[in-house]
Amino acid sequence: MAQKTVLIVYAHQSGGSFNSAAKDVAVETLRQQGYKVVVSDLYAMNFRASATMEDITGEVKNPEHFKYGEETMHAWKEGRLSDDIIAEQRKVEAAELVIFQFPMYWFSVPAIMKGWIDRVLTQGFAFSLQKMYSNGIFKDKKAMLSFSTGSMQTMYRPDGLNGDINVTLWPLQNGVLHFCGFQVLAPQVFWCPGHSPPANRTAMLDGWRARLKTLLVERPLTFAPSEMFDLTFPGGFVLRPEVRKEQSTRPHGITTGHHLGKPLPPDNQLKADDPSP
Repeated sequence: MAQKTVLIVYAHQSGGSFNSAAKDVAVETLRQQGYKVVVSDLYAMNFRASATMEDITGEVKNPEHFKYGEETMHAWKEGRLSDDIIAEQRKVEAAELVIFQFPMYWFSVPAIMKGWIDRVLTQGFAFSLQKMYSNGIFKDKKAMLSFSTGSMQTMYRPDGLNGDINVTLWPLQNGVLHFCGFQVLAPQVFWCPGHSPPANRTAMLDGWRARLKTLLVERPLTFAPSEMFDLTFPGGFVLRPEVRKEQSTRPHGITTGHHLGKPLPPDNQLKADDPSP
């Protein structure tokens, strides 16, 4: 049986950071289970965050009106992407699971990791108009976010100062990972380690170590299946009428994003649905 591969896309400037420790725990624990673990240490690699014409070798199709998405799609098809992008795409292709390890910056990922997303997940390689969401290119792969926050957990509740963490996570987990077809595992959230005593930080890492031992058999988060929507331009890519009618009697929306004006399904972006009736 071929050895399974896990890719960790890691973004922190310091080897002495909590995120570095969380990355090291993942590498050690997964390797102990027989996985091949590949780490893309973005700061150590000096990975370029900006998406520019330099990402394409040779001439672009339309230099007068450069469209990054279209040009990189053509370049991907023709094998003309820059070497650093091709190297990362090969890592994604080989991986059964991709873990993004980072400190949350401004309710999102650091710029260098956003650059990895912008540049590596090119059209054609990671998605197409025919292959996205539950029909996506990476539907046989898993991905997850593992990150630290600067704020305490209560601040990310629906009644907390920062608002509902489920809403915060929706653009990354649905708009990036699920959009590319990944089965999205529940995030590993390290709440405010920078203001936690050493014993609490150790407990956080111990919990991560324990979770890693069964990580790849976890149930993924729930998203609205593409079959619920009219996937045509005339139909507007909206819920099909019979689905909307069926959902009208339910107490919650379908997902955090597809709330249909109802209360959000509890912790839709934090926990997998309980399969028990």
